Amino acid sequence: MIYGIDIGGTKMEISVFDNHMILLDSWRINTPTHNYKQFINALADMIIDADNKFNCKGKVGIGMAGLTDQDGISLSANISAVNGNNVASDLAEVICRSVAHENDCRCFALSEANGGAGMDYESVYCAIIGTGAAGGYVVNNTLIHGRQKIAGEYGHLQLPAHLKEKYNLPLRQCGCGLPSCYEGYVSGPGIEFLYHHMMGEQLGVREIVKLWRAQSPKAIMTFECYLDILGSCFSNIVLNYDPDAIILGGGISLIDEIIEGLAHNINKHLFKGFNSPPIFRAKFGDVSGARGAALLARGDF
Repeated sequence: MIYGIDIGGTKMEISVFDNHMILLDSWRINTPTHNYKQFINALADMIIDADNKFNCKGKVGIGMAGLTDQDGISLSANISAVNGNNVASDLAEVICRSVAHENDCRCFALSEANGGAGMDYESVYCAIIGTGAAGGYVVNNTLIHGRQKIAGEYGHLQLPAHLKEKYNLPLRQCGCGLPSCYEGYVSGPGIEFLYHHMMGEQLGVREIVKLWRAQSPKAIMTFECYLDILGSCFSNIVLNYDPDAIILGGGISLIDEIIEGLAHNINKHLFKGFNSPPIFRAKFGDVSGARGAALLARGDF
């Protein structure tokens, strides 16, 4: 068996695959975010439970929110317990086997480029838009890391001045420490912020989408602003990577109108005569990150 574990700031989920990458089972628990020993023990317990359930000693891969440096030391805004620690090494010591480790969004990218929505394309940029905004770039089925393993962090590019001025937007301090990152405007919480900023009302994303579909002028204005900002953000992806396809995952990717309208809004921010690549929704949905971690554990990449 192969275990792919998707670790976020709220939950961590283990998915059990066979050698053909067929999903056999999955379950989740809350993520211990403040105590490192509890965090490692919770992961180990999930793995041992899977071993017992399937009567084997499975291979383990983890995809975790945040970054790791060249020595495997973690930095995560959402899981403070892991900061300054080598999660893969420490977990491996507890469960007595090796552990493959990668950023959760780049695991998602690896999954969607290998058998997923991007499988027919040579170069694929895969972006998650949910509570946060991050992604990964895959060429010929190989994940591109970059020198410091930060390639693909599109959410931490800076919102340009002309859009701040156009919509009278304030600077939003990002959890990464930088001001005015795109993530604060294009993520799910970003949509809620834009609606509140423009309309003075506090609503959740689902309610705002319902109003948009009901042709509410307030919601229409909010999403015109949102799609303009998202198009600007993704035009940077096109200009920097020029991928053959863009794959979207995360909760915001489930909004059909965003999938359908994004290419047009990207084109508004590109040179005349150049255009967006095709844009698709992720094939494997919520399990894609765990699937990518399992692919790493299987040893294919």
